Amino acid sequence: MQPCPGVEIGRQATLRWWYSQGCAGSNPVSGTSLKDFNFEVFYFLCMNNPSQVFASIITIGDELLIGQVIDTNSAFIAQELNKIGINVKHRLAVGDNWEDIWQALDEESKIAEIVFITGGLGPTADDITKPLLCKYFNGQMVMHQETLEHLTHLFETVLKRPMIDRNRKQAEVPGVCTVLKNEVGTAPGMMFERNGVLFFSLPGVPSEMKWLVQHHIIAILSKKYQNIFIEHRTLLTAGVGESFLAEKLIDFEAALPSNIKMAYLPNYGMVRLRLTGNSNNKQELIETIEQLFNKLKTIVKEELVTDEDLPLEVVVGNLLKQHNKTVATAESCTGGYIAHLITSIAGSSAYYEGSVVSYSYAAKENVLNVKKNLLETYGAVSEQTVTIMAKNVMQLMHTDYAIAVSGIMGPAGKTDDKPVGSVWIAVASQEKIVTKLFKFRFDRLKNIQLTAMSALNLLRELIVDKHCISLK
Repeated sequence: MQPCPGVEIGRQATLRWWYSQGCAGSNPVSGTSLKDFNFEVFYFLCMNNPSQVFASIITIGDELLIGQVIDTNSAFIAQELNKIGINVKHRLAVGDNWEDIWQALDEESKIAEIVFITGGLGPTADDITKPLLCKYFNGQMVMHQETLEHLTHLFETVLKRPMIDRNRKQAEVPGVCTVLKNEVGTAPGMMFERNGVLFFSLPGVPSEMKWLVQHHIIAILSKKYQNIFIEHRTLLTAGVGESFLAEKLIDFEAALPSNIKMAYLPNYGMVRLRLTGNSNNKQELIETIEQLFNKLKTIVKEELVTDEDLPLEVVVGNLLKQHNKTVATAESCTGGYIAHLITSIAGSSAYYEGSVVSYSYAAKENVLNVKKNLLETYGAVSEQTVTIMAKNVMQLMHTDYAIAVSGIMGPAGKTDDKPVGSVWIAVASQEKIVTKLFKFRFDRLKNIQLTAMSALNLLRELIVDKHCISLK
């Protein structure tokens, strides 16, 4: 007999494991009839940690495998499942191939209690998911009247165009499924169940998939799995790499309880640290993870940016709002990317006045009043240039703070003393200007992104220093 999968797989898979041992009619503990067996007792004996429920996500489409489309659906589903205590064990992309999809369903249903399938529900010939699922679950295609009425209304009233047979066929579903009404699209979601495993088939269109997850699936799963709790605590650090942090936290990590793990999430020159715990006792879990999180903050206090799971542009925006201050930007090498990050946050008009994208020498001279002789003497990528840019955009926009950047993003434009990735950044208040030279080493897009993050962090440091704010 193979070892019980227990914590690695979960409740339903443990029962399937018992069946696989040829013991489907007997009690795993006493050998008596399975109908007299208290599975909860047996499951408890198999587990060293709190019970976990696992999901797998299968995304379907040739476009995913050739890199034409990036899979954002899996990330969204995983985030939503995590909120209700369900862990994603596998994420798998397969092409529009019958055998590959069938095999994926077989394999993933062996290791997970929940299997998601996205894509392949459209009206074209390469959309094979629905007929495959019909055969996989031994069903017959039937017309779902409510979906047909929805499609008729959508085409006749909203789109105002005739509904052809190809569209009408989207209302056909396997008779063995539970239909999940899609009010924002044409393809309904479908739910199947086999051997205790739930299967959810969803359209690949992200807006439709999200709607179905949020309006149907989360409610179904929350009701089914009520006693699983996951808690996260995340902080953001800057100034050091993950290797330095890992060395600093080696004793802290070693002392973590078995049900709490720490993850390092580096990005754009910063590192997020996330504690994740799971338990069937919610209050105990919250108290434990809070104590550990406070200890973690103390250890990394010198590198700490924020003790919330927020992007840097939100952190900076919150600081500006808190002190009723405003900012403007003068961008050369980033071409408005910093402005984009700031204005992507709802309500940023309360603290952001605007930007001057002074890409050329002429724009720097004519709009920001950077003197021609200064540009000729020091160049656009210089401390002197960004200092004037920051001062003058702050004056032009009548703001309390300013950011200015100028650099060489590549691949062309380098000189002997200014290689690709050289960037000067200035941040200014009415009382002080801080300048810093950065030397990035990546491709053009990443250099732009790193410049933007570095500029926002320099501004954050200036605001924090001015107002003596502490997260320690």
